Amino acid sequence: MTSNRIRNVAFLSTYPSRECGLATFTQDLVRALDDVELINNPKVVAVSDNNKYNYSDRVIMELSQHDRESYIKTAKEINNSDIELLVIEHEYGIFGGEAGEYILDLARNLEIPFVTTLHTVLPNPSEKQREVLRELGDRSSKVVTMAKNTKPVLESVYDMDLSKIEVMHHGVPYRILESRDKLKDKNGFSGKSVVSTFGLLSSGKGLEYGIEAISKVAKDYKDVVYLILGQTHPSIKKESGEVYREKLIEKVNNLGIKEHVIFVDKYLSKDEIIQYLGMTDIYMTPYLGKDQAVSGTLAYAVGYGRVIVSTPYSYAREMLSEGRGLLADFKDSDSLAENLRYILENPEAKKEMERKTLIVGKTMMWESIANRYTKMFIDTVEETKLKDSRVV
Repeated sequence: MTSNRIRNVAFLSTYPSRECGLATFTQDLVRALDDVELINNPKVVAVSDNNKYNYSDRVIMELSQHDRESYIKTAKEINNSDIELLVIEHEYGIFGGEAGEYILDLARNLEIPFVTTLHTVLPNPSEKQREVLRELGDRSSKVVTMAKNTKPVLESVYDMDLSKIEVMHHGVPYRILESRDKLKDKNGFSGKSVVSTFGLLSSGKGLEYGIEAISKVAKDYKDVVYLILGQTHPSIKKESGEVYREKLIEKVNNLGIKEHVIFVDKYLSKDEIIQYLGMTDIYMTPYLGKDQAVSGTLAYAVGYGRVIVSTPYSYAREMLSEGRGLLADFKDSDSLAENLRYILENPEAKKEMERKTLIVGKTMMWESIANRYTKMFIDTVEETKLKDSRVV
């Protein structure tokens, strides 16, 4: 039985103005939770690196990513606040130490219940990665994963108790959009078949294979245009500048398909992403990492009922099952091109895939996801109180 008392929940995560997918995810979720009456406006404990960020008032504390002491200090600050539940958004790379092990210092010192949301689930982790996630899962009241197919991995590889694991879709912001043709007209793509990929650029995205596939398809489909949307990942840019983007541009020039590939080099707002998705005929993710357990970009494309062509990484296999899209082989531009051609040649099959995808997409809007998180938060706090009251 859950009580209706308002809860104080905080999220430990990167947060805008820090540019990363995790920051955007957390911002979307906390904003959706603002509209749920059973939860006080959620707060954020921001994970900061050595850069200065301009945070909103929602950020009540900062954790210094590379400073081990900061993890214990932050745990104590949380214990002394009115926060009743902490949500740890987990990605190995955002916490300090080997495989992000410093997060365990915080977990061991917390005196309130916490939930861990997993953004990466590796089926073949290093010993240290396994150790970190195993202990984090053990100490968590609940563990959230965004794909059903990660549950057996969490149980067999990380010894997690299945009764703790909740599967929640990656959320998608809801917007009312004009028709695809209207959006194309407005943006200069009238009469074009638009293929798109968005997100922060890095070599793991496999965009070179997408470009090669477009060069093969463009021979027969002169109206095809491929939009590569987004800036280079800030940490990649810091390390190696624009080497990857320059390689891609060089490939486009060498293949003679400049009129078929457009780079939009900027950090896109959510509204811009959704506008581009609105005019997209085929969304493509030619990613290289087969174990990717979640992809925010793919979630957005599903949310807006786009036909998707993807390599068969873990999240794509689940989201595109039951006829919701097409899977191509890894590092294989012929395979990608074959799938793109099939969709361009079969408008009825395309329409059916869009219909099936949209059925799932409608369940992924943030409002619906926020309600599910709220129920889990309240149940978790109530269960903890019940356990504590039984301890003599």
